[in-house]
Amino acid sequence: MQTRAKRLGLKLDIAAVNAGEAQKIFADALPVVSIAGLISDSPGKASALTGKVVIGAIEQAVASVQTGTCRALVTAPIHKAALYHAGFKHPGHTEFLAYLCANGGKERRPVMMLAHGDLRVIPVTIHTPLKDVPAKLTRNSIVETINAAHYDLRLRFGISQPRIAVAGLNPHAGESGNIGTEELDVIGPAIDQLRYNGINVEGPFPADTLFYPRHWRRYDVVIAMYHDQALIPIKTIAFEEAVNVTLGLPIVRTSPDHGTAFELAGTGRGSTRSLLAAVRVADELTRGRD
Repeated sequence: MQTRAKRLGLKLDIAAVNAGEAQKIFADALPVVSIAGLISDSPGKASALTGKVVIGAIEQAVASVQTGTCRALVTAPIHKAALYHAGFKHPGHTEFLAYLCANGGKERRPVMMLAHGDLRVIPVTIHTPLKDVPAKLTRNSIVETINAAHYDLRLRFGISQPRIAVAGLNPHAGESGNIGTEELDVIGPAIDQLRYNGINVEGPFPADTLFYPRHWRRYDVVIAMYHDQALIPIKTIAFEEAVNVTLGLPIVRTSPDHGTAFELAGTGRGSTRSLLAAVRVADELTRGRD
């Protein structure tokens, strides 16, 4: 970090600390928890060595939140290929967090929510190839996702009776089975089950009209069926301002809504807006718990 600061012409005082000492250091220096492993200052270049350092940083950060040393976890974007080269065995960052939080026990289903103010979207399937989405969509996966959303919206966001909208998978939400049957066979039955359990959920709605702002603002969260169906609308409206909030974990975790942007690494031209928004949201969700 000192080498990178020098490259960018920044005067940066850095202090190596334990996580619990960070707060009292901020007035004089940037507190940094050291992670074993020396990596060169090579902006925008990934390697197996950097992957190992990133994995170690995630593990230590999660442990600090679990022990109460820190209130929440805010993660910067990661380059998954570097993690895979370092022996990473999980589909993605979120799944790794679920594994760490389980501490060897049963893992809870992590749910990725993108939020910007009162606009919130959740995809049921996340990093799944589009051709595999229909097979991955099950009644149980939809029910688990919406249960997690309902629980955390009440617990962490203070919404006593969350209003939940569900998008269909197919154009026009299948049009009564004429353009696909997933709405009749899977999505509709899941919604019926959730309603029976007292959750305020509606749908499935055609996604092209549901994401018209006047429509989705009637709800506290919109449940989409796949990654781009959820993320394209909110990134169109609030790119660099939306925040990724992981639901379904025993800890609060937020992150920016964008990727690594390696082409900007080391240039000083990268935007800090989404990362700072992620810090603010993590603080808001845990304020009063330190």
